[in-house]
Amino acid sequence: MNRKSYLIAAAIAAILVIWMLSGLWGGQKVATPNAITPVAERDGMAVEVQTFSAERIDRFLENQGQTRAEHDIELRAETAGRVAEVQVAEGDEVAEGDLILRLAQGDRVSQQAEAEAKVAQRKADFLAIERLQNDGFQSEIALNEAQAALATARAQLDAINKEIADTQIVAPIDGRIESRPAEVGDYVSVGDAVARIIDSDPLIVVANVAQQDIRKVNLGREAQITLATGDTLVGEVRYISEAADAGSRTFRVEAAAPNPDGLPVGMSATVRIPLDSAQAHFLSPAWLSLEDTGQVGVKAVDANDEVVFYPVDIVRAERDGVWVTGLPDALRLITVGQGFVREGEPVTPVLNTD
Repeated sequence: MNRKSYLIAAAIAAILVIWMLSGLWGGQKVATPNAITPVAERDGMAVEVQTFSAERIDRFLENQGQTRAEHDIELRAETAGRVAEVQVAEGDEVAEGDLILRLAQGDRVSQQAEAEAKVAQRKADFLAIERLQNDGFQSEIALNEAQAALATARAQLDAINKEIADTQIVAPIDGRIESRPAEVGDYVSVGDAVARIIDSDPLIVVANVAQQDIRKVNLGREAQITLATGDTLVGEVRYISEAADAGSRTFRVEAAAPNPDGLPVGMSATVRIPLDSAQAHFLSPAWLSLEDTGQVGVKAVDANDEVVFYPVDIVRAERDGVWVTGLPDALRLITVGQGFVREGEPVTPVLNTD
């Protein structure tokens, strides 16, 4: 190496020594790399927190359902004939036994008279043969034949009497005439629909309860019902199916509520069954987190300013938030920044006083 190279190397070394000693001359210590701790690593990311306290709330098991009538009966003609008289109109209230409509008798009255005469004749024949048989002038066979003939005549009379009775179509229950397709002059055959009667008091609500909730439902438990119209009713659970639906794994539950105002059937309804009260927190859904395992929960800050994850159960939903259980009575919940921190990480909590 020539003299010039030695001079350049010496100059560079001198500059380095002067730079290293300049910190001492300025009265400052030079920290070693191991002593340097960035603020973000020492204190953690800043997150906004808010203090929450639990409240005792009433819990409900809530399900969607549909209303139906206690009785919904379609009356059908049991004998054929022309409609001779109509006593009710659609919308009328009827009591059990009230006449709905009457069919023309036709020749049924004459058939009835003929059947009655035949019964009387067969009865007389039987009694005469019975007396002769007791005196030994008639055989047992003749007596049996006379008895069979009398039974046949009586059966024919019963049949025509029933036909005549069936021309009078009456209400089998108290209710309201929902429809009445038969008019005076119409001919109806056996099986034709002539009227539909609905009894909607009590009003029945049918809902399907998930299999994990069915043990919370008991017969006789109060049921609060809200109809699509906004009307509310209070009833009780009166039926719980023994077997789950094979497709949905839900159980059919019926609640019955008094319906003196005649609220209509076939509407959607919400059924709320009160459960035991519980300690819960009211939170915004935006503060909920979803773990990789699929568990829903929230992130909070513990006493050491580290992130902790609490699984929660949503027990009630309202318009502007949800009530959840599974949290300590008091906690500092992360309301801003929870998506950027993990459980166990140190953070710098900034209290939200709003």
